[in-house]
Parts: sequence; structure tokens; C-alpha cells
Amino acid sequence: QVQLVESGGGLVQPGGSLRLSCAVSGIMFSRVAMGWHRQAPGKQRELVATITRGGSTNYADTVKGRFTIARDNAKNTVYLQMNSLKPEDTAVYYCNVYPAQDNFWGQGTQVTVSS
Repeated sequence: QVQLVESGGGLVQPGGSLRLSCAVSGIMFSRVAMGWHRQAPGKQRELVATITRGGSTNYADTVKGRFTIARDNAKNTVYLQMNSLKPEDTAVYYCNVYPAQDNFWGQGTQVTVSS
């Protein structure tokens, strides 16, 4: 059974940083591309970053230069380092394989950027 468990969210002031983690089990992690998505209240879920099996990364324009996606194949974990956070980054953040599989979504982790 595939499980993706996100953690690391919280309340942070504008300009602050957070590091999200996603622990993956039930799949051959090193063989799949991964992505981080987010969903803000009243908005559709959006893809913010991806990382291939080989470590190549891609970012949405809204987070480019501020967020960094990374993976540790030994730990079956993908990370999202978020710097210079803005109130508009407030959302529930989810990881998934890339392209996303509908039946793999986890609970997500809430990120709130507010003073």
C-alpha cells in the first residue's frame, strides 16, 4: 500500500522559512519522479515543484528562486525548502509522485504565512 506522509508545516511570519518533508512507502521511491503541490482556500490544487529520478528540478514561476525541492533516496523522502515566504504561500502542501496519482494523495501539511 502506497503511503505519502507530509510534515513540517506551521505558522511562520512573512520572510520566514520552513522545510517540509514527505516520507514515502509502498513504491520504489528511487524510480519515480516526485512533486510538491499546494491548495489554498477556495483555489485549485497547483503544482509547485518537481524532481526527477536523476535529481533534475522544475518550479512554478510563483516560487522560483524561493523554494528548493530535494530528495534522499536512502530515506525514501522528498523535501521542500521554502524561503522568503509570503502570505500568498499559505496553503495545504501535498507531495505525490509525478505525474500525480489520484489515489496517492495524503493528508497534507498546513503552511500559514502571517504576521
